[in-house]
Amino acid sequence: MEHVISGVAKFQKEVYPAKKERFSKLANGQNPEVLFITCADSRIDPNLVTQTEPGELFICRNAGNVVPPHSSHTGGMTASIEFAVAALGVSHIVVCGHTDCGAMKGAIAPENLDSLPHVKEWLGHCRSATEVVRSRHDGELCKDHLDEVTCENVVQQLQHLRTHPAVATGLANGSVALHGWLYNIGSGEVLYYDEASGDFKPMDDDYRAAFEVRAAGAGGEAG
Repeated sequence: MEHVISGVAKFQKEVYPAKKERFSKLANGQNPEVLFITCADSRIDPNLVTQTEPGELFICRNAGNVVPPHSSHTGGMTASIEFAVAALGVSHIVVCGHTDCGAMKGAIAPENLDSLPHVKEWLGHCRSATEVVRSRHDGELCKDHLDEVTCENVVQQLQHLRTHPAVATGLANGSVALHGWLYNIGSGEVLYYDEASGDFKPMDDDYRAAFEVRAAGAGGEAG
């Protein structure tokens, strides 16, 4: 904890003064372009991975980068998604999974989570991912399928996003685009979900060029 407290002192003495103008603008409001949904895992730093500044990402984090399907029940994720899209007007939503995800390990073997009942219930939102992967392996599902489940979970959470009214409206009128990413902790690589092929691919120059076109006003749903 000592290094955390020391970090606050360093921020106040060194970092904040260097970015004072930006923080002065942010003191009166925010205008993020991207809603970034990722795991609560301590190894993930969205601003570090994307090299973004304060105010550029509206970040939602939870175990397993889960997006519960829309329902009459109000939860933190549902409210945050609604606020980001309908109030802040974000134009892009990223669901970012990651390698060696403990939540996905739990989703694969929920019988091991009896001592963590809330975690077990929460990861029920990942069941569609585990069932899809199970169906590909003749009904078998084990730890060897971790990477596959992690990728499929990103895809299924994108599906859940589409059920949220504000997101559905944005997709219909072209003001919102969805993106599925996978971050490799060990290599630093970030893959994106290509809906046309159904595969996760490296973020090459073609992907970045296509994104620039969409950002320039093409709108609609993206991989």
